[in-house]
Amino acid sequence: MPQLVNNERSPYTDVVKITAADLIAIGNGGTRVIASIPAGGAVELCTVTNTVDIVGSSSLVIDVGTTIGDPDEFINALDVDGATVGLPTINTGDAFTAGTATTATGVTQAVKIVSAATPVYIKVTDAAVASITAGEIMIGFRILDLTKFA
Repeated sequence: MPQLVNNERSPYTDVVKITAADLIAIGNGGTRVIASIPAGGAVELCTVTNTVDIVGSSSLVIDVGTTIGDPDEFINALDVDGATVGLPTINTGDAFTAGTATTATGVTQAVKIVSAATPVYIKVTDAAVASITAGEIMIGFRILDLTKFA
């Protein structure tokens, strides 16, 4: 599972590619660490995009977040096989939707702040995950780490 870090020309600090083989390896109900938030850091953006259509499943759902049992803080219950290739899903998780508010000056978006280094998980839910024959998902994060400038 390749990962790019600190891509300076991108709005993302971390990008993870999940292939069909990765989904099968994670398995139904399984989780895997795909990123890390440093102590005192925060996540302000999480985007998921299918770059290759999922083939072999009609029930693939993913969650992305920091709670291993139900990691849905950043992306919650995304129907990946039903998503349009190239059309991103952004910040649908509980940490973002619970804190989003409209103000007189525009929309204020919440961030997920952590006090200790915290892993970010993907959870796969699909009883037919072993039947997937093709597919690829890209997950991009903007992870803030202001302590690196201290």
